[in-house]
Amino acid sequence: MSGHADSKRAIFLALGANFAIFVAKLVAAIFTGSGAMMAEAVHSLADCGNQALLLLGMRQAKRPPSPDYPLGWGRALYFWSFLVAILLFSVGGMFSVYEGVHKLTHAEPLSWPWLAVGVLVFSIITEGISMHGCMQEVNKARGEQPLWEWFRETRASELLVIFGEDLAALIGLCLALAAVVLTMLTGNLLFDAVGTICIGVLLIVVAIAVAREVKALLIGQGVEPKRRAEMVAFLEARPEIEQVYNLLTLQMGPDVMVATKAKMAPAPTPRAMIEAINIVEADFKARFKDVRWSFFEPDYTD
Repeated sequence: MSGHADSKRAIFLALGANFAIFVAKLVAAIFTGSGAMMAEAVHSLADCGNQALLLLGMRQAKRPPSPDYPLGWGRALYFWSFLVAILLFSVGGMFSVYEGVHKLTHAEPLSWPWLAVGVLVFSIITEGISMHGCMQEVNKARGEQPLWEWFRETRASELLVIFGEDLAALIGLCLALAAVVLTMLTGNLLFDAVGTICIGVLLIVVAIAVAREVKALLIGQGVEPKRRAEMVAFLEARPEIEQVYNLLTLQMGPDVMVATKAKMAPAPTPRAMIEAINIVEADFKARFKDVRWSFFEPDYTD
């Protein structure tokens, strides 16, 4: 069974790790002249800004409903998550590709290569700690669900973005280390340029994959299929309900809106039926605690 993940913990772990890595890689890039290192430094800085945007989105999502926003601000989190994916694509990916192409035409020798190696090893360890913390939260959320299936079906956009960023950063660091080491061993600066381009392509691919999933939430996705099935089963098991005709759900950031159409069991009076519906809704919200809005339509046909 899946549980509740602490997305904020994963974000703060990534923010701390990326800031430390950014400082270390920037110093190393200045001393070594490594394009791959500079690309990774920019990536880490962009990640720091991205995580700040995610924290802003989580804060906005907690704003209460108002006459202008009757269903609250929950989906603001999807906007900021989508913006982070765009920044990852442009500031991270496109800049890295540009830097790599520039290195192909204007190759510059590496200086202090061992410093670059040391910083990259430090960065891999630090990013690995952040990735480990992120995976702990992901595993809480997905339960026994395969990782790829969780990536495609999760409604936690902020955790999805952190997972994508951490994964891209860890692989990118390994690519940067390989590029620097190969350049040191062979003296061929082509490896540094190719490594930088590979990092850029990696970031672009991850950004597109994350943006695709968040886009679906922006348009208006319901809850995860497994969770919807649990909701339907709960309602069908209620003695007050004879048949569930339809159940519509809408994910609103951390909250959920549910609209139910069902045939109620016979009741002696209209008031008794209304009371039965109120009991079902109260128990439904107690069972599914993220359900904030519930609309119930009794009917005798679909």
